[in-house]
Amino acid sequence: MKKLSILAVLAASPAMAATGPFLSLSNTNFIVTLAFLIFMGILLYAKVPGRILGMLDKRSVQIRTELEEARALREEARTILASYDRKQKEVQEQAARIVASARDEAQAAAEQAKADLRASIARRLAAAEDQIASAEAGAVRAIREQAVSVAVAAAADLLSRQMTPAAASTSIDESIKEVEARFH
Repeated sequence: MKKLSILAVLAASPAMAATGPFLSLSNTNFIVTLAFLIFMGILLYAKVPGRILGMLDKRSVQIRTELEEARALREEARTILASYDRKQKEVQEQAARIVASARDEAQAAAEQAKADLRASIARRLAAAEDQIASAEAGAVRAIREQAVSVAVAAAADLLSRQMTPAAASTSIDESIKEVEARFH
């Protein structure tokens, strides 16, 4: 601070350009210089420069701690951002796996549905073919039965016209003998 007061005195050197004796109370330049030196002395006596420097030091320490906190927060934010980026990538990969899995499952389900449909169609065709074969067999059987009944009726009619009662009796006796021979 002493250097500052010397500097102030040297800065006041243009006041010496005033006319008349410098050390007189009628010289305003002298009065201003004297007031300035007294003011500076009061400031030095009250240790204002030391207090100002102490306040500036405290403020610089506070700023330094705030900067350190800001750096720590920035590093923490970078760490959290990296963590979120990793999590986002993991979630995107998991979503891609889920979509691929769902696509595969849907495709497998579609293939299974096609196979089930083919099997169902094949079963229905087989059942229809079985029904057709059964109907054909039933129709053939019905036709045979009808043919047999028509043949029996025709034979009975023919026999009834050609047979006499004596021949019928002889034919019945021969039939009974034949049946007895077959059962024994």
